[in-house]
Amino acid sequence: MAHILAPSTQWQMRITKNPGNARPMTAKMWGSLLLKQNKKGSSRSSPKFRVYALKSENSTVNRLDNLLNLDLTPYTDRVIAEYIWIGGSGIDLRSKSKTISKPVEHPSELPKWNYDGSSTGQAPGEDSEVILYPQAIFKDPFRGGNNILVICDTYTPAGEPIPTNKRYRAAEIFSNKKVTDEVPWYGIEQEYTLLQQNVKWPLGWPVGGYPGPQGPYYCSAGADKSFGRDISDAHYKACLYAGINVSGTNGEVMPGQWEYQVGPSVGIEAADHIWCSRYILERITEQAGVVLSLDPKPIEGDWNGAGCHTNYSTKSMRVDGGFEVIKKAILNLSLRHKEHISAYGEGNERRLTGKHETASINTFSWGVANRGASIRVGRETEKKGKGYLEDRRPASNMDPYVVTSLLAETTILWEPTLEAEALAAQKLALNV
Repeated sequence: MAHILAPSTQWQMRITKNPGNARPMTAKMWGSLLLKQNKKGSSRSSPKFRVYALKSENSTVNRLDNLLNLDLTPYTDRVIAEYIWIGGSGIDLRSKSKTISKPVEHPSELPKWNYDGSSTGQAPGEDSEVILYPQAIFKDPFRGGNNILVICDTYTPAGEPIPTNKRYRAAEIFSNKKVTDEVPWYGIEQEYTLLQQNVKWPLGWPVGGYPGPQGPYYCSAGADKSFGRDISDAHYKACLYAGINVSGTNGEVMPGQWEYQVGPSVGIEAADHIWCSRYILERITEQAGVVLSLDPKPIEGDWNGAGCHTNYSTKSMRVDGGFEVIKKAILNLSLRHKEHISAYGEGNERRLTGKHETASINTFSWGVANRGASIRVGRETEKKGKGYLEDRRPASNMDPYVVTSLLAETTILWEPTLEAEALAAQKLALNV
């Protein structure tokens, strides 16, 4: 992500108003079953053009498509809320649907719900009920209308957060007055890999073989270089429709790999938006018959891994003299390097090798415009003396609740001893 600009007003976690001509994504994106020209006010002799795909003779497919595209708004006030939560692995997304009596604008208007935690690895069979607390809502790009996606976190019936509920601790950190006063901004770069469904090999790669070496694929165009653009573009539009603060997308260095950016967003909103965007991407790849992988090193060898670089700034970093605050934050991050690495994603050691635009997992480093460092500072930040830093360590499968809150905790709330700070400054050649 090139620049940290200004966060959206979405951080109140309300549904954004979308233009009236916005349309939900449907199965038609992948089928092209029927295209019609049928304008109001046209004369009786006006021609009607129909273009049928090969499956158009299958009336069952057509009937299903018509039902999926039904607009319920003129007929009922009830809406469908898709409750979404994180499963037992800490990375898998689960969801189920609930009918709500009327449209809502805030998660506090929604009822709590429950699910069988023994089926998601989050509760024993003899006491399996887990309670869902609605926390953020987005417009549903699949069902359209007033239907919504609901990001939830998870609790026992007694109201205690279960171990996989990382949002609870993040909310505590982001509600701390020292943190709220600093108005932390995040811009998160989510990389992912698209795999062929039956062979689990990257999209566009010959089965059991390899494409040409990396070089021509990054931000590329062309059938021999870019694989999966329709999925990336569909995801981009679906996120904007939903109200997710997605700011861009691009093809990545390894063929079959893509990236999108979410932010700048304030506090816990950034993590809510990443989780919802991941859910939407899972649903789109499901429709396309492609497998989504967030593995940090999906292909071993001389291929780039997949990260989730996190751009971060505080109010003090964004004003004149902010570069000194950034350097102090880098000192703190260096002293808690092991704590951050342990929380930055499973399998990250396969990615952070010191090669392929990464730093070594064992050594903390920083640099201006250095993509081989743990923390990168942009040239513009150095020039202006204020701005943001980029933490390049998080893996593509990191939990954004953990990463965003840990950055705030380490740089705002945590204070090292003066001796430790002095030694770190000497080691990193940082004059603070």
